[in-house]
Amino acid sequence: MSEAVAIEKKNLTVVKDNGIAEIHLHINKTNAYDLEFYQEFNAAIDDLRFDPDIKVVVLMSDVPKFFSAGADINFLKAADPRFKTQFCLFCNETLDKIARSPQVYIACLEGHTVGGGLEMALACDLRFMGDEAGKIGLPEVSLGVLAGTGGTQRLARLIGYSRALDMNITGETITPQEALEIGLVNKVFPQAETRERTLEYARKIVNSATYAVSNIKLAIMNGKEMPLNVAIRYEGELQNLLFRSEDAKEGLSAFLEKRKPNWKGI
Repeated sequence: MSEAVAIEKKNLTVVKDNGIAEIHLHINKTNAYDLEFYQEFNAAIDDLRFDPDIKVVVLMSDVPKFFSAGADINFLKAADPRFKTQFCLFCNETLDKIARSPQVYIACLEGHTVGGGLEMALACDLRFMGDEAGKIGLPEVSLGVLAGTGGTQRLARLIGYSRALDMNITGETITPQEALEIGLVNKVFPQAETRERTLEYARKIVNSATYAVSNIKLAIMNGKEMPLNVAIRYEGELQNLLFRSEDAKEGLSAFLEKRKPNWKGI
């Protein structure tokens, strides 16, 4: 087992350990962010994308009761409209990197997850939440604006047009159980077990056929934006890559030999 490596920044810390990277948010008491945070977040994602040893990234908060309350309102109020527009663009470009990254991203939600905090979670591939984590939703309409870093688009693609419209135009927040029922989060764990259960899930992925996992993510993430016939063709091209991989040869051999496969991730 390799020794854990921690990279500490002002607003976040990245811990790399045995194929898993944990991104710990510690901005302020509600994890309300500004441009400085997103610059650090963007740099962390870039670093992880180029790290072949990292297979899963878990985004979490070290702040009690909050995953993130979204953008800092004082920061936004002090900025002019042009700056705010460019800030949202930069946030969107950063979050889009998560979707295009080969690693699986999991949002571990142990506290309130609202506004831009939910938009960060929506950009992740999976969302796991504690049963007493608090509220989750997009209240931007109460400020006279919309959820401008993917909240209207990713949410609609995840839970459907009508539900996304309702959440956005009312600004109402919901409970973890309600979020599970509409497919906004994938799993709800007992609050005290949320982090460990999330990391347990991440370890299972790391110990699986990670080259296949990465391509499965790309097939689903990119394919949903394509016409079905084009997406099926894209799926076939990725399958062709996997058929030629060492892991595919190992997987077939292990199945026939009735033994546990020794995955190499290639």
